[in-house]
Parts: sequence; C-alpha cells; structure tokens
Amino acid sequence: MPRQVRIAALLVLLGTAALAASQDARPATSGQAPTFQVRVDYVEVDVRVTDKAGQFVRDLKQEDFQIFEDGRPQAVSAFSLVDIPVEKAERMLYTSSPIEPDTKTNERRFDGRVYVMIIDDLHTSFARSGRVKIAARQFIQRNLGANDLMAVVHTAGPSDANQDFTNNRRLLMAAVDRVAGRKLPSSTVNRTEEFFRLQAGGADTDSVNDPDDAERAFQAKNTLQTLKAVADWFGGIRGRRKSILLVSEGIDYDVSSVFDANAEAHNQASSIIDAMREVVSSATRGNVAIYGIDPRGLTGLEDESIAVGTFPTALPDDQGMSSKDVNQLGIGTRSLMNEVRVAQDSLRQLSDETGGFAVVNRNQFDTAFGRIVDDNSAYYVLAYYPPANKPDSFHRIEVRLPGRPDLAVRARRGYTVPKAGAASNPNRPASAAAMAEVLDALDSPLPISGLTLRVFAAPFKGTSPNASVLLGVELRGADLQPGPGSVVQVSYRAIDAQGKVRAGNTDSVTLNLRPETRARLEATGLRMLKRLDLPPGRYQLHVAAHDASSGRVGSVTYDLEVPDFADRALDMSGVVLTSSAAGAQVTARLDELLQDVLPAPPAAVRTFAPSDELTAFAEVYDAEGDRAHTVGISAIVLSDTGQELFRSREERSSADLGGRRGGYGFVARIPLKDLSPGGYVLKIEAQSTLGDRPIAAREVPFRVEAPALPAR
Repeated sequence: MPRQVRIAALLVLLGTAALAASQDARPATSGQAPTFQVRVDYVEVDVRVTDKAGQFVRDLKQEDFQIFEDGRPQAVSAFSLVDIPVEKAERMLYTSSPIEPDTKTNERRFDGRVYVMIIDDLHTSFARSGRVKIAARQFIQRNLGANDLMAVVHTAGPSDANQDFTNNRRLLMAAVDRVAGRKLPSSTVNRTEEFFRLQAGGADTDSVNDPDDAERAFQAKNTLQTLKAVADWFGGIRGRRKSILLVSEGIDYDVSSVFDANAEAHNQASSIIDAMREVVSSATRGNVAIYGIDPRGLTGLEDESIAVGTFPTALPDDQGMSSKDVNQLGIGTRSLMNEVRVAQDSLRQLSDETGGFAVVNRNQFDTAFGRIVDDNSAYYVLAYYPPANKPDSFHRIEVRLPGRPDLAVRARRGYTVPKAGAASNPNRPASAAAMAEVLDALDSPLPISGLTLRVFAAPFKGTSPNASVLLGVELRGADLQPGPGSVVQVSYRAIDAQGKVRAGNTDSVTLNLRPETRARLEATGLRMLKRLDLPPGRYQLHVAAHDASSGRVGSVTYDLEVPDFADRALDMSGVVLTSSAAGAQVTARLDELLQDVLPAPPAAVRTFAPSDELTAFAEVYDAEGDRAHTVGISAIVLSDTGQELFRSREERSSADLGGRRGGYGFVARIPLKDLSPGGYVLKIEAQSTLGDRPIAAREVPFRVEAPALPAR
C-alpha cells in the first residue's frame, strides 16, 4: 500500500476508533497525585459557542440547546453560563512583579481556570528546548490570571522537575525551565543513512531499518501514558472546564506501520494506537480538553534538518531517488517532511477529539494562547442524567443549536462509563466519615471554601540538617459552632518536590468553652500553631479543616521553600507577624519558642486597623562568628511607590556568638496610626560589615484598612 494512502487510512482509523474506544475507567495514580471517586451520576458537557467572527455568544438560553447521546435526545437538567474574568496580580508600583504573599487563604471561593501544562521532553529536540521555554513562559507570563491555577508535568527527567497546582508564576516558570529535550534522531535520517551505507557497500537496499524504532515506540507510549494519567486524575474535578496544554513536537512514531507485514512493527504501532485511544477515552470521560502546542512554529526542511542533527545535503533531493525508495523505504527529504506532518497530526487528533484545538505551524502564539484562555473563560455548562449504561461502554455526545445555524458549537464528543467503584459503607461511624471528608479536602487540587482558613508558614533554623517550620492555621469564628462535644479537626501534609509526604498529622480541638471564651472565639476565630521538622527543599503544604458541628470543610495549599541555612554566610528565617488585635484570637496551642518573644501569638492576618500596632520577629543567622564584625538589622515599611515611611534598626556584634555560628533574634514594633489606608511592604534586612558585605532580606506585604465609621 503506498505510504500516502496508508497514512490517510490511518487517520480515519484513529478518528473512528477513538470515538468507539471502550476503556477501563479506574483512575490512575502517580506519586502524590490526588485520586477521586469518578462516578457518572450526571454528565457535564462544556459547550463553546462562537459566531462567524469567532466571538463567544453570551445570550443563549437553555431552551436554545439540544443534547443527544448516541443519537437520542436527552433532557438538560442543569444549565449555566460560565464567564470568568482574567484577573491581574496586584503589585506595588515600585516593583516590576508582585511580591509573593507569605499567607494563603480560601476566604474567596476559587473561580479561576485550571490548567495542567505537560512539557513533553521525550518529543522535543534538545536543540529546540529553548523554544519550549519561550512558548511555555509566554503563556504563564501573559495569559495566566491571578485567579487561575496551573500544574507543570514533565514526561521525562527527575520527579522534582514537576510543579503541583499553584498560581505562583515564579515556581511555574522554574518548572518550565527544567525542560531538557530528549527526542531521538529522526527515523527518516536513520533510514536514509542506512540506505546510503548499504548502497555504498553494494548490499541489498530493498529494506532499511530505524535502529531507534523500539526506543521510539517506548517514548511514544510513555508520553501517552503520562497524558492518560493526568487526564484520569484531572478529570475528577467536577463543575468546571479542565485543560491540558501539551507542549510537544508530536508523537514521534509512524503508526502507519500498523499496516506492515512485519509483526514487530505492526505490534508496536497497534500498541501506540491503543494508547492514543485510551488518552482520548480518559479525556472525554473526564471532560478534559487537550490543546496540542507545537513549539517549532513554522517548520521548513532546513530548520527540521538542523534540529535532527543533520543538514539538507545529507538528505538528497527526492528527484534523484526512485518512488520505491521514497514511498516504501521512508527516506529522503519528502519522508522527513511527512514525518513532521504525521507528528503534528497526532497533536491535532488528540486536541480535536477532546474539545480543544492544536497550535501548529505558528511562529506567534499570542492569538492562539488568547483563544485557549477564551475557551476556558466563557462557556456554557450543560448537564443531564444519562440512561442506564453498561460499564466500559462509550457513548457519543452531540450538542446542537437548531435555531441558530449561523453559530459554531464545540464540545467533547462523548464519554466512557467507568466501572462501578466500591460502595460506600452506610454504617461507617460519623468520625470516620468526618476523617474521610478531611482526607478528600487534603487531596483536592483546588481550595475548598466551606470553612474559611488562613495559613502561614515560617522556616527557622532547627536541628541540622532540618529546619523548624512554624505552621499557623486560623479558622474564622463565624464558620464554627462551638458547644458541648464540638470538635474541630485540622490536618496537614508537607509534600516535597518528589511527591513524598515528609510530615503530616491530624490535630483535634474540642470546643467545650466557657461562655466568655466562646463569645471571643465566635468574634475572632480559632488559631492553631504547629512545628514541622523539614530538610531544605521545595514543598507544598496541604492544610484541611473540618468542623463536626457545622459539617463544614475547608482546605488551602501553600507553597513553601525551606532554605539551607548552613549554605550562606548570612541568612534569615521567615518573618512572623502579630498585632494587638491578633492577640485577642483564641489560640488552641501556643508556640513555646516564641511565646516569650512576641506580645501575642503569631498571626496569619495581613490586614490591620490603623489603631493597631504591628510586631515582627525574625532570626538572622551568621556563619562568620569567628571574624569580628557587626550586623545591622532593619525593619523598613515601604509605600506603594517605594517611599520609606518607617525604619527601626539594631546593630548586633559577632562577639555575642563567642566565635561560633549562630543567630540574632530581631523584634520590631511598628505603629500603624500614621499610615493611610492601602498596601505596604514590610522589609526585614540584615547586612554584615565584612568586606563582601553579604545581605539577607525578607519582604512581607500587608494592608492598613480604613478606620471604621462611627455607629449612628
């Protein structure tokens, strides 16, 4: 069968087989990826409707839509229009980027977009790793809203190259920068080189082989397995559109080999086709859209030849080669460009079948990235209860607008019914049910706002090599229902960059309180403090709380970086803050190391009344105790424009350390009465008088609220 005909037939095969796929619906797990109970009690369909100009149409009603499953009309039981603004991160006027807050809260219900960016190192040429970074960074810098969450997953490399869900652009771009292209040499180049080697030696050239074929198939399946695992995991999030941004040069395997008589080539191609079917099945089942993004841009022969490690002269013009050589052996310039087209077709196939679109043959990504954001910002959500379907069966979905033929409709094309999961135990004790809710909240990649939390974490020097991290969790009093037997559970996990849980526990507080303490708790809330021993590294803290009386659950994720305090000549701990008003909050557990240092327990609040007084504490670590010097430590308050409004300074002598490494505790009291309402930055800075004058600093943003109006 001629090569072009085989590829055309293959595309038809992939398209029809992907829609007819019937796959195991058990969610895959990898490392610390959250797992969800996937049930098809109802089917959600995200629908993007655009006019002839490509603009989203916002004025449609439920009665405008018809939805069909396997050709039979279904009753739409839920309908909503989702229209999410793209929020810009607040920053001080004197800074080029936002100052990262040292607290996190779920006070505001999460309403942003959710992305997973998969960096396909296995299908990116090492020579084009820079283009991947540019394209991925561009999306994060220009298109990721302050109200969005994103995770970064690599298909190869160390596990700590990945980044769990966050809206911290610095961490996301650091994960992107860890790309290292590992794409194999071009199969066309490999076969062409073998052809000329055999020809020069007078050997038979009726067939040529790609020596990397087995490894190429392995890498293709590896990428597809990663895609499936992310789609399975990601698909458990209900009630919103989910998107995978696949930054890849496309699957680097000629799956048209499925038509070959060679059994090994046939089997390899068949397994890759099956893996593509599984990806599409998982994505459509979980309502996950894939957007294939080819970082190559407009690809020409010379550009492609350089990227695969050869030059056009190594691939002679096809005019000097027989059609047999070109079509059957897969060699020459025409085959190389066909190889590129097949790889890009894999991106188109995965994208089109899942409700996304592919970004290929483009040097400018602005318009395409804008379309991706639009896709995930404005859409309709239709839900219906499906008929009783057998597990492991695929069902085609079609959405129509019978009265608006002028509009274009894009939605996922179907879903697969998962196998039945384990039935819940109706006799499970209430305490076990409560614990299950907390664990589910800990596993959730999105913050849960049923119970309002504020969280801070400040690393201090501990017993080497570990740091002592002070974790503070505050619960809003209005959410709690204290009373006899009322119990609040707070659970936490510290997950390192390899996905391992390095610390974790569940603490319970029984709220049997005296009337005056109960009134104070309802007015100010509840605070819990905890110390975690963690080695230097990058972590994500998952914190969840459950109030047994109200049944409310809340969760927060917090990005934490624990420095190696022994690594620098001068370093600084995290900064903890408290205030006169914060001292009124009920604290279930005090921190023994700080209770004699601060006038009130450390607090997570960062908005203060002008009548309040702020107290800050930090430790400065000096590794040059054997050299006579002083360290100046300052607390500085900067306005939005960078104007210095307050400074408190101390001089500390290395003589206090007795010739050893050590630290200086620093406390600053900052009156707020002279500060106007607005945003400020507290900067704690330490500088040594040694010749190299090392500097250590921390910045904490805070706000002063407007004075309360007098009661009338």
